[in-house]
Amino acid sequence: MSRFLNVLRSWLLMVSVIAMGNTVQSFRDHSFLSEKLYTGTPEFVNGLQARTFGIWTLLSSIIRCACAIDIQNRTLYHITLWTFVLALGHFLSEAFIYKTAPLTIGVMAPLIVASFSVIGMLIGFQCFPETQEEVRAQQKKRN
Repeated sequence: MSRFLNVLRSWLLMVSVIAMGNTVQSFRDHSFLSEKLYTGTPEFVNGLQARTFGIWTLLSSIIRCACAIDIQNRTLYHITLWTFVLALGHFLSEAFIYKTAPLTIGVMAPLIVASFSVIGMLIGFQCFPETQEEVRAQQKKRN
């Protein structure tokens, strides 16, 4: 396995652990979301919305952790990449379309993590070894 994929595995594991902490915080005290993320409209944040956010974050965390463990699983890798694309889309739309999450440090942090993760995972595609099916297809083309 390439050195880059090993670094990416560590990154995914670290992001996963941090997300688990955010999940606990969302379940423990919903004011966490209104004080750190959705400061533009804190009145929209309630316990139900915080628990839903917590479940979404937990699911993303589990997927990212699974990918860190089995980073050469292409299907899991694609799903993990989509967790970051969805998070990036969510926070960008909340900041610029719905205006519920102004660009504070609480919003910039997940935007930066998601952006770097998307870029890193796209670069990681170049480090994947070819599958046996791809090797066979190339050999058939040569013959």
